[in-house]
Amino acid sequence: MGKNMVLRLLEKGIEVVAWNRSPGPIDEVAQAGAVRAESVEDLVSKLDVPRMIWLMLPAGEVTDEYIEKLIPPLSSGDLLIDGANSFYKDTLRRTEKLSEKGIHFMDIGVSGGPEGARNGACLMIGGDKEDLAKVMDVVKAASAPDAYGHFGPVGAGHFVKMVHNGIEYGMMEAIGEGAAILKHGPFKLDLKEVFRVYNNRSVIESRLVGWTKESLDENQDLSDTSSKIQASGEGEWIISTARELGIEVPVIEDSFKVRQTSGSDPEDSPAGFRNKIVSAMRGKFGGHSVKKT
Repeated sequence: MGKNMVLRLLEKGIEVVAWNRSPGPIDEVAQAGAVRAESVEDLVSKLDVPRMIWLMLPAGEVTDEYIEKLIPPLSSGDLLIDGANSFYKDTLRRTEKLSEKGIHFMDIGVSGGPEGARNGACLMIGGDKEDLAKVMDVVKAASAPDAYGHFGPVGAGHFVKMVHNGIEYGMMEAIGEGAAILKHGPFKLDLKEVFRVYNNRSVIESRLVGWTKESLDENQDLSDTSSKIQASGEGEWIISTARELGIEVPVIEDSFKVRQTSGSDPEDSPAGFRNKIVSAMRGKFGGHSVKKT
């Protein structure tokens, strides 16, 4: 996603200094016009003050690791943006630490996967309005038309993205369950045709239904797709938050449980096909590995 976002920003006229943990993506974006950085320190040194750095890293320890690496070379007034999935409480903790050195921090949850990063993503933003004004040109360049929103102070963007992901869990699970019933029901149905119709002006028309149809077009039985749904565990964030708020979320909880136990469902069972539908959707929008191993 980071590489694709850089390529889009370059096309939109945004100058980018790029560094990545593996060299391949840097080679590609450098050929497209990005300035190559050889290290985190080199990245910082090649940016004009006040600097703006956008991180696209997996949630958790690796994000903390690179924020720690960035703190020493950064200066008061620089702006750091976490553009990946992070638990909003981690975001609040990080901004408190960064503020001790006068480093500004923003959270921008990004939806749309690698394809969205390349062709226009949906951005959910948290941070000070003054900082938002500084990054607005980048936000507009990175997002699809009208596909961004500022939701409040630091943490609000990742909070909104967390809820988005929980809704996504429930929607994907419902589509998978429906597909399993269609496949194992009393009629011999062409699932490709069913999902073609579902995705033309029905109430459930959506990108998720469209990606399901694409997957069925490629292989109607999804015989090369794993019935184990790979999951990062980030679904626990919204479940624990809902419990703290005293809000019941049975759909999201059950969807998360299905992902956690999917590895025990037989490949050729109705549950296995349900899981394959969810895996196939994840592969379409997120580039996640869904093939059998």
